[in-house]
Amino acid sequence: MSLFFFIIFGLYGGMHVYLFLRAHRVLSFGLGTGILLAFFMLIMVFAILLIRILERHGYEYSAQALSYIGYSWMAVIFLFFCTSLFFDFINLVIRAVGDISRLNVSGYLVSHRVSFFISMILALVVSGYGYFEAKDIQTERITIETSKLPQGTDRLTIAQISDVHLGLIIREQRLARMLEMVREAKPDILLSTGDLVDAEINHLTGLAELLREVPTTLGSYAITGNHEYYAGIKKAIAFTRNAGFTLMQNSFVEAGPIIIAGVDDRTAIQMQIQEPVSEQELLKKLPRDRFILFLKHQPRIDPSAIGLFDLQLSGHTHKGQIFPFSLITYSLYPSHAGILDLGSGSLLYVNRGTGTWVPPVRFLAPPEVTIIELVRKPGS
Repeated sequence: MSLFFFIIFGLYGGMHVYLFLRAHRVLSFGLGTGILLAFFMLIMVFAILLIRILERHGYEYSAQALSYIGYSWMAVIFLFFCTSLFFDFINLVIRAVGDISRLNVSGYLVSHRVSFFISMILALVVSGYGYFEAKDIQTERITIETSKLPQGTDRLTIAQISDVHLGLIIREQRLARMLEMVREAKPDILLSTGDLVDAEINHLTGLAELLREVPTTLGSYAITGNHEYYAGIKKAIAFTRNAGFTLMQNSFVEAGPIIIAGVDDRTAIQMQIQEPVSEQELLKKLPRDRFILFLKHQPRIDPSAIGLFDLQLSGHTHKGQIFPFSLITYSLYPSHAGILDLGSGSLLYVNRGTGTWVPPVRFLAPPEVTIIELVRKPGS
């Protein structure tokens, strides 16, 4: 885990060095301005650590203010870096064409000044737009016909939230909006597929009560995500249960006509809190004439479990949250958003995330509340 964070901070610090050198080349600022800019960038690089320290020591408002500044800046510099690299790539291709053709292509190159200002303006505009996209929660509806609903149960409505990340940024107002959309669907079952909380969870007063007040006919169920472990698994479990959820930890339960099974996030194994659990061993105990809903935070597929569940619900990816990071999540998972037929009667649905993590920004990956309608097949 420490190696992971070392790599992340190294990459993030490298983006700041890249921006500083670009800015100095274009703006030619003096020593004083350079020191001030370097100091600001140093604070931004370690903002995520400073925020946790402030929050842990009770300076909630200071932590909240720094989180909005530091996390919004994270979106800006990421977009600047990606756009600027794109211009670098274009210039590299142009130079390669010139070398091969032995033509003078200098007039076609994008100047450092043009590249810098276009990249920065685009980063600021997209980040501003993305702040509002992150608040534009959408309802995604999917309908699944099944012969595994008993006579007398023609339809079952399931609401899924995922990756809410309750914390300094996602608070009462945003959560209330999410739950309003859930209530409108009048679900029989409410599910949270991990990362309900984010890091320090000492100041979530009133949020568990909002979740607990959502009416369902067959209950609310949740699994852990990686951030429950980062927050402190004992506190996260206590919050989740206080919010009215039955926590599925490598276990299963009957919920009316269906069976819900759920596994803890693999972070528990990586942090050496748990031993690996066989999904196949868990699921093969369940009757195949019942609809099996399988909850797993990360949309990774165990091939030996395919055919032992009807629908796996996952989250975690946020669909990349900010394009072009979505290209990375697209390459890492069998699906980073939406529904996928795995074969042998098993489906996977990946929620884009209902909240945001770190930057309060989304771009080409709007947040969602998923409403799943299980419909009994005619004649079954």
